[in-house]
Amino acid sequence: MANASQSAPKTIFTVSPHAQDQDQQRTQASASAVPDASAGREGVMAKVGNWAPLLLIRSAHPRQAVLTAIGLSGAAVIAGLATREVALIAVTVLVGQAVLGWHNDLVDQGVDRRHEREGKPISDGRLEPGGVWFALCCGVLLVIPLSVTSGTVAGLFYLGSLVFGMLANVLLRRGLLSWVPWAAAFACYPGYLSYAGWAGEAAGGPPHWAMVALAAALGLGVHFLTALWGLVADNADGWTYLPLKAGLKLGAGKLLLVTLVYLAVVVGAMLYVAGVVGLRA
Repeated sequence: MANASQSAPKTIFTVSPHAQDQDQQRTQASASAVPDASAGREGVMAKVGNWAPLLLIRSAHPRQAVLTAIGLSGAAVIAGLATREVALIAVTVLVGQAVLGWHNDLVDQGVDRRHEREGKPISDGRLEPGGVWFALCCGVLLVIPLSVTSGTVAGLFYLGSLVFGMLANVLLRRGLLSWVPWAAAFACYPGYLSYAGWAGEAAGGPPHWAMVALAAALGLGVHFLTALWGLVADNADGWTYLPLKAGLKLGAGKLLLVTLVYLAVVVGAMLYVAGVVGLRA
């Protein structure tokens, strides 16, 4: 007859033994102390913070995902796409960006652990890498049909941007050509929007070359912006990529200011081109 341990249900997303030990230590410490309301609230917050689905969201880089989805959805509105098409683009981009976020944290878990970076549930042992890989594969299986629902050509452009994004996580990232996959990924966005339709129907046409060039320039700026927060650790690891070189010369504060001005100019140029010639050629 099967025992209780053999019949117990299993879950894919599990808290690592390291995190379980920490929870047990907190429980033992709280049991020996005089109970009070604040300790109870802290215990509840600790349990919520270690809830696997919430940890999974945190490792998906949610702020970058939401901002990217808002940006592309806003561009779709300016391009004159229908509401349902804009909503489809927003959902597709959210899923795609979550895939990129999980992939980034999985690739960087060793570096994140070495530098003791906060807000990284995989590297600090609260989230099992196997569960994140499963979520990433599910995200890929979901983002493919979502992408081609906007049309085959549009879907290929967006899936191409995801491929370049994953390449940015593993190739060229430490040297002077780190900006190349970022520029290539963003250069795919105008094609995604210009060909976007509904229910897989062919729609739109090729994007204007100026929009493609400006989108690539925007990718370069976003690369600088996201790299700013890790310059110290990357310099200690001996990386030589372009944002780090610029940061060593200008300083982080000046580089942030220059990057924000650059992004504002590029976005302004994109709005001007969109108003004068439109998204499509």
